[in-house]
Amino acid sequence: MNDNVIHVERISKQYHIGKRQEKYKTLQDSLANALASPFRRAMKLLHGHASGASELNETIWALKDVSFEIKRGEVVGIIGRNGAGKSTLLKILSRISEPTSGFITIHGRVSSLLEVGIGFHPELTGRDNIVLNGAILGMKRVEIDKKFDDIVAFAEVEKFIDTPVKHYSSGMYLRLAFAVAAHLETEILLVDEVLAVGDTEFQKKCLGKIQNVAEEGRTVLFVSHDISTINRLCSRTIWIDSGQLRLDSLTNNVIQQYMLSQMQGCMSEIRFPSTHVNNKFQIKFIRIVSENNEPTAIVDFQNSFKIKIGYEVFEPLMGVFILSRITDLYGNIICTSWDTDTTDWEDRVREPDQYTSICTFPGCLLRPGRYLLSVGVAINRHILTYHENILSFEVSPANYCLNPGRVGIITPLFKWEVIHNGENINN
Repeated sequence: MNDNVIHVERISKQYHIGKRQEKYKTLQDSLANALASPFRRAMKLLHGHASGASELNETIWALKDVSFEIKRGEVVGIIGRNGAGKSTLLKILSRISEPTSGFITIHGRVSSLLEVGIGFHPELTGRDNIVLNGAILGMKRVEIDKKFDDIVAFAEVEKFIDTPVKHYSSGMYLRLAFAVAAHLETEILLVDEVLAVGDTEFQKKCLGKIQNVAEEGRTVLFVSHDISTINRLCSRTIWIDSGQLRLDSLTNNVIQQYMLSQMQGCMSEIRFPSTHVNNKFQIKFIRIVSENNEPTAIVDFQNSFKIKIGYEVFEPLMGVFILSRITDLYGNIICTSWDTDTTDWEDRVREPDQYTSICTFPGCLLRPGRYLLSVGVAINRHILTYHENILSFEVSPANYCLNPGRVGIITPLFKWEVIHNGENINN
């Protein structure tokens, strides 16, 4: 028996951009336009104006020749940069959008959560929308009634279930939308980045539900920029890059290759040209140096190293925070630190001038391997600029004094004491 529930064969999707849909014209209008068009174009060129955007007829390929198969019960992640084509792919699988070429075969009912509350009717109550969504998915009323109480309890909207959803807050809307998609008994669940909208507790709740859905043997396709969540939930991952399938493999392998592709390469420094200036603040350079202040992209395991961030302030600023973040190749955030953690600059005004914020990482902390550095700037906790994975560096296995078999993202040397039984244990 074939276990494939989704078969995608050379799917492509083309979009036309820049061409305005014209209203219906009579034959007289068309003839008049044809006669006048050369004169209008000549006048535009005479006055130095190029043809307007409405006259453009450009095309882009959101997807190009994408093929894969998904087996029953698989939890598959889909990753890629913004605009790579991930959401377009899910919309085609959800039958919201038709492919330009290629075909898909799906065995089973599909429930999709691509946008918050997609498919909800704002004038209907929460109760009516649950029934409507179930009917759209082809479910019988008895199936919907069976899951109704679980949906309402999960969404935490008991008091408002008979209120039109147009009066719901965005959080209530999201909770109900996810609850409907996850609880109705469909064989395939498509989820697209919606978990980034809710609060932390709700995100945990949703992730737990997705895990439960997978354990029930249902198939899940999960799009997210949260690489660590993909790594935790999905055994297999598909990487979409510029509309094409770049890699389809075990999640660990795909994530490592994806993260490597985001890197600038091992460099000890990057400088920013003056074109990056905004009217308040500009990062001048980011530099990794050894404990002896030597620029380096290879860090000794036993020795400390520093991250130096040079910047210029153009007007008096209060509440400036410089952020450094270390991430491994699997998307796990190792640590995040602010330059106000151990200084008094949170309560001080940074006057117009040049500054360097220096973060020192202790030795014997990061296990040997490659890491990514991200740097950001916030004013009053609102991110002003963020350079993700701007540099990468290696922690050298040389002088790695710890047992390689121990597990853990970091390998710190904690202080231990061993007290002999014959000694006074109170000392």
